[in-house]
Amino acid sequence: MKLKKQISPDIDYVSVFGVHDSNLKFIEKLLEVKIYPGDSEIGFEGKEENINKAFQLVQSLINLSRNKSHISHKEIRLLFEQYERDGSYTLDEILTEGLITSKRGKKLKPKNLHQLEYIKKILNSDLVFAIGPAGTGKTYLAVGTSLHLLHKGEVDRIILTRPVVEAGENLGFLPGTLEEKIDPYLRPLFDAIKEMLGPEELKYYLETQTIEVAPLAYMRGRTLSNSFIILDEAQNTTTMQMKMFLTRLGENAKMVVTGDITQIDLPHGKESGLKQAIELFKEVSGIEIFEFTQEDVIRHGLVKKILEIYREKENST
Repeated sequence: MKLKKQISPDIDYVSVFGVHDSNLKFIEKLLEVKIYPGDSEIGFEGKEENINKAFQLVQSLINLSRNKSHISHKEIRLLFEQYERDGSYTLDEILTEGLITSKRGKKLKPKNLHQLEYIKKILNSDLVFAIGPAGTGKTYLAVGTSLHLLHKGEVDRIILTRPVVEAGENLGFLPGTLEEKIDPYLRPLFDAIKEMLGPEELKYYLETQTIEVAPLAYMRGRTLSNSFIILDEAQNTTTMQMKMFLTRLGENAKMVVTGDITQIDLPHGKESGLKQAIELFKEVSGIEIFEFTQEDVIRHGLVKKILEIYREKENST
């Protein structure tokens, strides 16, 4: 069967169709159709059901292109899988409008559909484990989502924590004030918050302890209610530390646990609490385990290549 359908001439053809029509070729493989692009219409050949699906997918790419200059094949597949699940290619409001993270209207927007899926998991679940390499946004997006929920009044405070492996979690033996002791370890979390909040708003939240940045050892014995708690670099927790942390979860609280299980810095012979937790809870209802891959890295383009080269070397030894 052959059909021609009208499309808006006011589109970014490279973004929608892909370089050398690579996006259309990907859709052809997904849906077993042939696609013939034109300036104001697009031709299809194949089964009628597949043609309709392909056309709706192209329309979704047109909408998506208004917010993005590049659409990856991974995003196209996610859109396709979404359609297979619920019969729609609806463009999500979070992707187009973003999440407000501060009083001055600063917004967090996912850079791709995988990040969007991650944000939705956080919004809809009380406990999310996010694993994957550096540069995928797993911690940054968690921080932004926590600020959004704080802005909306859905949580009363945000707690950001990391294990302090180099100091053996025994900060009392390090020189300086608590702030000076923890600064090198928690600076990446603090930087993410600073980027999303104005200086006055950040100062107020820190002074009122609405936002608390503390090493993991300071979580012991607490019950964290009405809070959004983020444990970063969780691959460097021991199994006992992870158990201690997870059991701090109180009423109306959310936890996001992030880490990279390929970058464990624990002493030889110590099992990673994150690695164990993923195995223990992978089938538990209400707990989400979300995985990023090297394809999701959004730092400088060279970071992907560096990670790939290291991975190849590790696999060859």
